[in-house]
Amino acid sequence: MSRKSVELFYDVVSPYSWFAFEVLCRYQTRWNISLKLRPFFLGGVMNESGNRPPAMVPNKGKYMFKDMHRLKKYFGVPLNIPSDPPKVMFEKGSLNAQRFLTAIDMSMPDKVEPVTRELWMRIWSRDEDITLPDSLAQAAQKAGVSDEDIVSLLASMKDEKIKGRLKQTTSDAMAIGAFGSPIIATEVNGEKEFVFGSDRFPILADMIGEPWEGPQPGVSSKL
Repeated sequence: MSRKSVELFYDVVSPYSWFAFEVLCRYQTRWNISLKLRPFFLGGVMNESGNRPPAMVPNKGKYMFKDMHRLKKYFGVPLNIPSDPPKVMFEKGSLNAQRFLTAIDMSMPDKVEPVTRELWMRIWSRDEDITLPDSLAQAAQKAGVSDEDIVSLLASMKDEKIKGRLKQTTSDAMAIGAFGSPIIATEVNGEKEFVFGSDRFPILADMIGEPWEGPQPGVSSKL
C-alpha cells in the first residue's frame, strides 16, 4: 500500500503548531504516511484570511496561556510561556525564521525537522530570540548543520527564490482554506482536505484510515 501524503503547514511563532509537529513526527514511523513539513508565514495567512490572533482577544488570551500549561504535559512538549508574549509574537514575529526554514527545505530538506524543533525550543521553551542571524545560526548548529552551510543559508534568505517559495507555500495553504496555524492537509477520495489545530488527530486518523493511540504513542521522543 502506498504511503498517504500528509502535509503540515506551520509557523514557529505558533505554540499549538509545536504540539502538532511533535505528534506528527512521532507518528511518521507508526502510520503509513509520507510527512511533508511546509513552513509558511502565519502573518500572511492571518492578514489574507481576516483572522485575529487568539492573544489579541482578552478572554481568548487568558484561556490560551492556561490551556498551553495543560497541553505541554498532555503532548509531552517542554513549552514555557515567554516573559513577553506580545513582543515575541507580534513585534518580533517569525518572518526571518520562516525564510531560514524555507532555505533549509530547498537545500537540505532532511534538516527541516531538527532545525524547526530547535527554533521552537528557543522561542517557546527557553525564551530566546529567533529573529537575528546569530540566533538562527545557533539553532542550526544544534541541529547538526555545518558552519559553512549556515553561512550559505543565511545569505540565501535574501534571495528572491527563497522569498518566492515562502510566499508560494503560504498561498498553497490559503488555497485550501487556511486561516491559522497549524494546518494538516491530506487527500480524501482524491480531494485535498485539512484539519486545523493540534486537537484533531482522532479525526485525521479516521480520514487516513490509521489508528489513533494518543499524543505519546510509546515511541521515544526527540525532545
